[in-house]
Amino acid sequence: MRLKTLVAVLGVGAVVACAPVQSGPTNSGTDEQTGQVRVWLFDEVNRGPKEAVVKEAISEFQGKHSGVTVDVQYIQVSSRAERFKAAFSDPKSAPDVAEFGNTDLAGYVSAGGFSELDLSGWAESKDLVPTILDTAKVDGKTYGVPWFVGVRALYYRTDVFSELGLEPPTSLDEIAPLAREIRQRKPELIGISAGGKYLFAALPFIWANGGDLARSDGGKFTAAIDSPQARAGVAKYTELIKDDICPPAACAGNGGDASVEAFRAGKAAMTIGGDFNRKSVDASSAAGKYAVVPLPGKDKGSIAPAFAGGNLLGVMKGTQRKTLATEFTQLLASKKYQQKMYAAMGNLPTFSDVQKQVADSDKFLEPFTKTLQAGTKFVPVTPAWAKIEAQAVVPTLLQEVVTGAKNVDTATADAAKTMNAAFTS
Repeated sequence: MRLKTLVAVLGVGAVVACAPVQSGPTNSGTDEQTGQVRVWLFDEVNRGPKEAVVKEAISEFQGKHSGVTVDVQYIQVSSRAERFKAAFSDPKSAPDVAEFGNTDLAGYVSAGGFSELDLSGWAESKDLVPTILDTAKVDGKTYGVPWFVGVRALYYRTDVFSELGLEPPTSLDEIAPLAREIRQRKPELIGISAGGKYLFAALPFIWANGGDLARSDGGKFTAAIDSPQARAGVAKYTELIKDDICPPAACAGNGGDASVEAFRAGKAAMTIGGDFNRKSVDASSAAGKYAVVPLPGKDKGSIAPAFAGGNLLGVMKGTQRKTLATEFTQLLASKKYQQKMYAAMGNLPTFSDVQKQVADSDKFLEPFTKTLQAGTKFVPVTPAWAKIEAQAVVPTLLQEVVTGAKNVDTATADAAKTMNAAFTS
């Protein structure tokens, strides 16, 4: 889902996916070539620039299709679960095209809400970054077009690093000692602002150590959060939330928003933030005094896999105008309009060549595009993930470790049991 909104929803990061309904609409069997194409897009705090780009796309589309109009409704992210559930049950109230979060995809497909898309006839689709396109797939079938992507990297205070004669870390193993040194030498600062609820900051540590949330065998998922590799990653991340780096009393309950806010407020020397956090940091006390590098991986000089968050555009299964809906989806998600959305909203494009173009024109984006090029990862693509997210299974285990309620082995073992219950229910 939209990363700026995502941060507000779960602090990235994650969004609590809509619980699937038991049955969804069937294909209408009709494909009308005139009439109104109804579109749902997510509302924004500052919708004006987004709306202007969408209006331009509508004008272009209507100009090419006589007798066709496009009506856009902007819906609240917080109420999307109820809106989509109702739409899946009643096609008459449903849009033809909709924007939705990529972590919601599996649940929506399970509910029968979206049509499979054949992108083979769309020339531009060959340039979609493969790992990003994977976030639009369930069981190898494509149900959406990635409209934008967001990833995180390491923000650090250049003035603090310069004053202390330090360089940014080049491996995950270097982060904790570096952050500890900063706090020791400047006790008023948090070494790195991390959070016990900051799932999407913790995941790169797990993935970089060779771990994962779950493994799939023939479409059946089993928890992997209790594997030795995942436990190593959990240990490495939770080491950051200690009194000598980021005190649990201040950091254990923090998600992404609060973690970045400490950096914005000048209270932290480092944090893990997204490309979508740039404007807020530039409007803070850290403005002009920070830089960004890719979050390093386990091996020196490598890049840790980042969570590929973002939003998709899809065609509803019950549409009576599938051809028109598909064409409008491809237009709004096209290279032309992704470039315009980047200029308007700062949304990172999902096409490799367009990413390069925007990165070449704006060096700030380089750490994020390098992170994308190094390879991203995703949460388990299954409707069960909505239950696991709703129960905050992974954030809970992180908090249990950092508060000392449980050790890493016990916390991950308990989390694995909860995850497996969701996978088999």
